[in-house]
Amino acid sequence: METLETRELRYFVAVAEELHFGRAAERVGVAQPPLSRAIQQLERRLGVTLLERDRRGVSLTAAGEVLLHEGRAALDAATAAVRRTRRAAGGADGRGGPGGPDGSRERLVLAVKAGAFHELLQRLLDAYAAEPAAAEIEVLPSGTCEQEAMLRDGRADVALMHKPFNSLAGFDSEELTTEGQIAILPAGHPLAARETLTLADIAGIPGLPLARWPRNGVFPPGPGPEVDDQTQLAQLIALGRTAAVFPETARAWLWAEHAAVPLTDAPPVVTHIAWPAHSRSLALAALVRTATRLAPPAAA
Repeated sequence: METLETRELRYFVAVAEELHFGRAAERVGVAQPPLSRAIQQLERRLGVTLLERDRRGVSLTAAGEVLLHEGRAALDAATAAVRRTRRAAGGADGRGGPGGPDGSRERLVLAVKAGAFHELLQRLLDAYAAEPAAAEIEVLPSGTCEQEAMLRDGRADVALMHKPFNSLAGFDSEELTTEGQIAILPAGHPLAARETLTLADIAGIPGLPLARWPRNGVFPPGPGPEVDDQTQLAQLIALGRTAAVFPETARAWLWAEHAAVPLTDAPPVVTHIAWPAHSRSLALAALVRTATRLAPPAAA
């Protein structure tokens, strides 16, 4: 048996993530007994044990861990194929698109971190719009570290991503800009008067813990408040409840109640334009060429 059905993978991933057959059955919209039988049939076909079941609950075997990782990637790829195919045809209804009956242009979805690099993004959009046969660009703002998932599951065709915060594994990419990092503090805080700070200076400020952003849907441990979007973060900083570390270009969205202080020992942030390695889109290739043409020359 060399192939798996999408339905089988969807069932298994639900059970593997929930580690509870009842919750998994509710999640995928089937009764629990058929779901249990489907997983047992999958194990027999593969010839491996994927789940350990006992009175304490359900746990993954080593083989199950592998199938969970591979299954997520396969489901993302299948979802991406549907989304990008529909986008190429001009929408979910299958009308239009490049060479389609209504003559509409191809559409590319560009994922960007909300509030980041306004100037670079505007220059890129303006320069690309002037290209012959340029595709329509839909800008999709995202939370911190969400661009990777958007590329993998087809919500986006291309993304502006930041190293070291975003992983570029599995993508093709081109480096665009490099910048330093800043600490964003309440304007009235004593450290806001400093010309520079270090990461140690802001790691444990009494009463001002660093904000925590989710990664893959999970917040890292720590005393700081959990934040999901830039507006929420901006308000919490203005109220003196948290601090944050951001690339230098974050100065563009700061409020009067904020202060930005350069960090002398924070690693540089490198902005890349990234896209799926298997892409054959000519419109995407033209967008990448435009972006790299706008990038400043590397320092000697």
